[in-house]
Amino acid sequence: MTLETLSENLAHGGRQGVYKHASTETGTDMTFSVFVPPHAPGTKLPVLWYLSGLTCTHANVTEKGEFRAACAEHGVVFVAPDTSPRGDDVPDAADEYDFGKGAGFYVDATQEPWRKHYRIRSYIERELPEVIAANFPVDMARQAITGHSMGGHGALTIGLRNPDRFRSISAFSPIVAPSQVPWGDKALTRYLGDDRKAWREYDAVALIEDGKRHDHILIDQGSADNFLDEQLQTHRFAGACDAAGIDATIRMQEGYDHSYYFISTFMAGHVKWHAERMG
Repeated sequence: MTLETLSENLAHGGRQGVYKHASTETGTDMTFSVFVPPHAPGTKLPVLWYLSGLTCTHANVTEKGEFRAACAEHGVVFVAPDTSPRGDDVPDAADEYDFGKGAGFYVDATQEPWRKHYRIRSYIERELPEVIAANFPVDMARQAITGHSMGGHGALTIGLRNPDRFRSISAFSPIVAPSQVPWGDKALTRYLGDDRKAWREYDAVALIEDGKRHDHILIDQGSADNFLDEQLQTHRFAGACDAAGIDATIRMQEGYDHSYYFISTFMAGHVKWHAERMG
């Protein structure tokens, strides 16, 4: 597989890179970023995946996430994919920030015109890991996943569906029950169709209700997040975990909003938490 290097910069003794490759899953070029911390030659490092939110690309967390110092300290590779396919041939809803390009919702779409290119679930679960394993010094037996908002939804659902792959799951301000909120109802209807049973594998609360579980889950949610009550509804996830006997750590952070000011404040703590569980 051919990997094109778009940029590489020295940071905290490691290397922050941005790369592009031709994806077979999405049928488009896909861009992602990887931070590789300083390490001894031949060392294989644990890898933390970060899934971004609505309207974002790899660049948002790469530029504003403040993860590199912690990744260098704990020896963790940090991978940030894009949120959707891109390109002139990719269908879009240009006047809707919460659907189409920048809003792939980490699903494999089944409905036209989205089904050909909007295959972000398979891209994250199957294709990109092969690219990362082939090109970077990673130990694929030690993986963890995190994300923000729509990406928090992606981290929770992908992590819960793949507990043997991910040793730990965390999220910032995640959409925990997309089947029950406007953002998710809109996206899942148009990507997946009207059969709500098909939505359950893309809904973290539904996955737990259906028997999926993980022993290491951490969520940070700002109390001043203007999306909390209508779109995020953290209490639904807490209730599902309690009912299933899952000891998740869910922290309400007083006064914090939905922005990268919030994410960057707690990012180092998440990196450390995952590093402790990846070993």
